[in-house]
Formats: sequence, structure tokens, C-alpha cells
Amino acid sequence: MKRDVVIQKYGGSSVADVEKIQRVAQRVVSSRREGNDVVVVVSALGDTTDNLISLARQITDNPAERELDMLVSTGEQVSCALLAMAIHSLGEDAISFTGAQVGIITDNSFTKARIIDINAKRIEDALNNDKIVIVAGFQGANLDHDITTLGRGGSNLTAVALAKVLNAKACEMNTDVEGVFTADPRIVKDARKIDRISYEEMFELASLGAQVLQPRSIEFAMKFGVPIHVRSSFSKKQGTIISKEVSSMEDTVVSGVAINKDEAKVTICDVPDKPGIAAKIFRGIAKEDINVDMIVQNVSRTGATDVSFTVPSGDLARTIKAAKDISKKVGAGDITFDKDIAKVSIVGIGMRSHSGIAANMFEALAESGINIEMISTSEIKISCVVNKRCGPDAVRAIHSKFGLGKKRKTRA
Repeated sequence: MKRDVVIQKYGGSSVADVEKIQRVAQRVVSSRREGNDVVVVVSALGDTTDNLISLARQITDNPAERELDMLVSTGEQVSCALLAMAIHSLGEDAISFTGAQVGIITDNSFTKARIIDINAKRIEDALNNDKIVIVAGFQGANLDHDITTLGRGGSNLTAVALAKVLNAKACEMNTDVEGVFTADPRIVKDARKIDRISYEEMFELASLGAQVLQPRSIEFAMKFGVPIHVRSSFSKKQGTIISKEVSSMEDTVVSGVAINKDEAKVTICDVPDKPGIAAKIFRGIAKEDINVDMIVQNVSRTGATDVSFTVPSGDLARTIKAAKDISKKVGAGDITFDKDIAKVSIVGIGMRSHSGIAANMFEALAESGINIEMISTSEIKISCVVNKRCGPDAVRAIHSKFGLGKKRKTRA
């Protein structure tokens, strides 16, 4: 009789040391002895990836991306081999693989590669031979057999992709928190665990700063209908189910509050107020492979206007350089920037059918004396840029305003 396949992904904090690796091994073996075929995806131990990147930066400020992928991919290989050894010590058979060994084929975009195909035959053969399969997350190989990595948080994407290919019964994301919360519990003490959330809401929260899952993994899960269970590595409690939207989700107007402190605001001053100028500005930024988030253009009264936009803080230096070149070409003025900003956002499916949500958010900020610098809205989210120093207070004020704390009755 064919067994159900269960995917279990464990993040770096879950395999940070030998004791934790042994605890994960016990969870994996327990699932196997319950009658499941188990495929485990692991991240690198603790801060290994950051340490490897730091090591590369000590060699050069601009390491070649191909070599960077070659370097950082080793972290996951260490953890998956150690976990296999720990499972062997518990009397079960296990085998560890790199992403390339299990046929994860990607494009050529080093450090942020996209999966184009997975040949899961080697995994299936191992499962048929009663082995627990452990896969190094975050990595694959391109058609030239070069090692590639899938971007920060890429082990989540590995797990979801394998769940789809193997038609898994469950895709568990085991982490150091009990699930997805209405806000970062480190900022909001009474943040509440969400029992169920839609792909769309989770994608927005992840994109806006919630660090539980990589946005691309949610996008992939949404595209192929892979349900995800986010739960704690350190308990057996039910976590948060991420799945297709159901009607009951609309009862909750706002599902969560997110904050992103890793953005910067750039302003191009005295931009000529003529058709086509905005297109030239943002085409020039796009050519540098810089993702622009929020955009605000002031009303022109003198034939010129200021255009402000936000970018990832890591891209600030390149953005300023590109903006200066663009400014000269279009006849604009000075470039200014602000690194001390935070983007605070609310997300909720129910916002589609409820009015006054933006007003409540703005009132919460006003009542706390927090000034709004920029605003962006979509069908299920509202974002405000505030001073970085005010970011945590903004999250707490908004969370309280919408009654998202633990005392609120949880939804089904």
C-alpha cells in the first residue's frame, strides 16, 4: 500500500546545534513511524549563511555571484548530512541530497534563481526503498550544472516545490514560532496566532515585512494549490494553515500588521511636469534591476514637481547613482534620500467589502502623534511610511485600533 508523503521543512533556528538536530530527528522519525513517507528540507545551521556571506565580504566587497552561491550552498549540505546521521542513530534509514542531486533545475540567476523543473525520480526511488529523504534547501543547479541558490528564505520554496511534485499530503514549515501572528510578537506582546489565513493575505504580509515565509514560496503554493502548515519545531500544537480563501475569512477585516525597516526613500526634486518624464525615470531605475515599491508625485504648481519613491535599503547606493544620471537626462534637480523610514502595513481579505479601514489606520497613527510620509493602497492592503523610530509604536497602535489582540475571538 502506497504511503502518504509528508514534507517537513526546518529552518536554521530549528537545527542550530547538535541538540536541536537530534530533536528534529526524533520528530522526523515519529512521523515516519506513523506510516508516512517523509521528505525533510533543511536550512543551514543557525547563522551559518550570514557568516559565510560575511566571510566573502572580507575577501571582496563585490564577490562574484556564481562563487557566492558555491559558498553559501555548503551550509545546507552540513545540516542535511548531520540530520541523516542523527536519524541513523535512532534506528531509521535516511539519505541526504543536495538540491542538484534531486534534480532541482533552475535558471541562471545566481543568488535569486527560479526553479524551472524538478526531476524527483531519485527521491521517489529512495522513498520506495523505505528511506527518509533529506534535501538541502535553498539550492539547485542550472542547465550548465552550476550550483544556484533561490534567494533569502529559499528553503521554503524548496519545500513547497517538492510538495507539489511529490503530491504530498502535507507541507509543514517548522520554525521557532507557533505559527503566523497578527503582528511580530517581539513588538506586540498580545499578538495572536492566526489559525487560518489565505495565500493572498500571507503573500502580502510576507512581502511587507513578516519574516515567517519567503514571498516566492507563497506565490508558488498559491499557483499550484499547495496547503502549508506553519508550526513550531518545539511543540506539537496546531499552527497556522495557509490555503485557498474561504468565505469565513471575509469576516475578519484586518488579519495582520507588518513592518519593514529595510527600505529607504529617494526623492528627485524639480522634475519637469511633462508627459513621459515619469516613464523615463522609472525605466532608468528598472534597467538597474532595482525594485521600486511606493511612489508619490507632488502636485505641480510651478511647472516642476518632486517625485519620491522607496527601494530596498540595500539598493540605496545604486539607486542614488542611477537617479543622479536620470536627473541630468530629464533636466531635474537634486537627489535627496532618507534611510530612517519604516513601512507599516495592514492586510485583510475583508477590506474588500468594508469601508473606513484607511480612516481607522490613519486615526490610530494620529492619536499616537505619528506623522505619515507616504501612503499606498491596494484591494487588501494599506501601507504607510513613517519615521523608523516610530515604527514599533505605529504597529502597536494599529494592532490595538483594530482589536487584533489575544482577547479577540479567533476565527474558524
